[in-house]
Amino acid sequence: MSEIQARPQISVVAPLWNEEDNVRPLAQQVFAAFGGGLPAIELILVDDASTDKTWERILEAQAADKRIRAVRHSRNSGQSAALWTGFQVSRGDIIATLDGDLQNDPADLPRLLEALQSADLVCGVRTKRMDSAVRKISSKIARWARKAALGVDFRDSGCNLRVFKRSVLQSLFAFDGLHRFMPIIAHGGGNVVIEVPVNHRPRIAGVSKYGIWNRLGRGICDLAMIAWYKKRQLKNIGFTEHETRSR
Repeated sequence: MSEIQARPQISVVAPLWNEEDNVRPLAQQVFAAFGGGLPAIELILVDDASTDKTWERILEAQAADKRIRAVRHSRNSGQSAALWTGFQVSRGDIIATLDGDLQNDPADLPRLLEALQSADLVCGVRTKRMDSAVRKISSKIARWARKAALGVDFRDSGCNLRVFKRSVLQSLFAFDGLHRFMPIIAHGGGNVVIEVPVNHRPRIAGVSKYGIWNRLGRGICDLAMIAWYKKRQLKNIGFTEHETRSR
């Protein structure tokens, strides 16, 4: 049975948008992080309708390694949509995610995987962020707002370096902004969520897609929606079922 046909233990999902220079290094580093190919993994590269040569680079990487699965959106739909697409096509019992810009370090994945033995979802925490002052300030504001509005505090819910059990997907729902609130939604669904410090690297290739509105401003709007959802969420409903016995 070929590698692409064998069911993997771990599915690694990476969304990409105009990251042509990062595709091959990303694939190489993900596979290197797991050493000799154990556990069996698949790398799902989701191109969110890039306008550069990202898709061509993904196909080239796939031709070189059949563990790579190439998925392409017909139109640009955002990071959350790309992650959700990856979740839907994934086959592993464990799913890992990381950004396609190489600021997340794939070498941290085995450590997060080890921590998963005592949790359902393990999230990375970028203790030394290699980002601009605007991004750092925005993240601090967003964390304060989440804690005030939702009553739950995760140090770095915006870090997309994560490893989780497939069962966590039952707690999630698709919306534009999922990638920012995934730990909070999973926690609200009864999953055990822990955080682990991870490495964070400066961007070497490509251009950051960060902006005040598309991250902080939109995040605040999403926060209001999540607060409403948590308030209306049905949970811990006790019930009994009466069965009639045939004579």
